[in-house]
Amino acid sequence: MSDTSAIGATATPRVSKRFRLQWEEAQQAWVLLYPEGMVKLNQSAGEILRRCDGVRSVVEVVADLEQAFATAGLEADVVAFLELARKQQWIDV
Repeated sequence: MSDTSAIGATATPRVSKRFRLQWEEAQQAWVLLYPEGMVKLNQSAGEILRRCDGVRSVVEVVADLEQAFATAGLEADVVAFLELARKQQWIDV
């Protein structure tokens, strides 16, 4: 990636300590909880963020998603979402 601010393939994103990621039964969705409220995530966002544990690299997150959903070519979409999540301060890289 030519942009130095872009999230690299070896980065190990994790959910920011400002948030708590959890499954919310009432919402039937993954949510990010924070003192002022809650962010309800769509299915894709929830699946990506629940794999952001600070241990797995972006490459490993993508590979796990591709295996779990029996598909290929998710890297660009995952990286685009992670960039958005970083701007929203949902993740630390």
